[in-house]
Amino acid sequence: MQLYGSDTSPYVRRLRIWCAQHTLDVPYQHIDIFSPTGRKLLLQHTPVAKIPVLVDGQQSIYDSTVIFEYLSQAHQLKPLHWDERNQLTTINAANDSGVELLLCQRSGFDTTQDMLFFNLQHQRISQCLGVLEELLSSGKIKHAYVLTSLFCLLDWLAFRQLTDFSVYSQLHAFWQQYSREQLAQQTDPRKAE
Repeated sequence: MQLYGSDTSPYVRRLRIWCAQHTLDVPYQHIDIFSPTGRKLLLQHTPVAKIPVLVDGQQSIYDSTVIFEYLSQAHQLKPLHWDERNQLTTINAANDSGVELLLCQRSGFDTTQDMLFFNLQHQRISQCLGVLEELLSSGKIKHAYVLTSLFCLLDWLAFRQLTDFSVYSQLHAFWQQYSREQLAQQTDPRKAE
């Protein structure tokens, strides 16, 4: 079994932390998905050309949520219930919009311009963070994978300087507290660049 990904990806990081929390022996290999060698390796295992990808024998599993479900089932760990799946979908939506904005910035676009695509991404991030603030403050986010995914989203948004979430006091406090944990520090994307 081999997990492929990037040290800066929040989707990869959440799996690495969660696997370590559950002492799952899932070897990890960083690949530069923008280099010719890394891109070739990635495309050998996934037609969607996105990380992470888990290779287990002849089986390739793509998408962090599907990998989480695969590993949970293989190791008989607690699956997500429907509310937790919605929480994770909210986290993923904000993360996906952040990735879109980052790719646009790296392609030379000014994502602060008043343009439909950029506005929709910023709106989605704000909307999702507002909902996550409410869920966190009411104690509804409890599953270890969802909490880890939330931290990885927040830390990645801070790392990439995509939004200021300090206005969400519960999210900001959660991010600061989780940042002090050993696994968060060991997987800090700032160390990769």
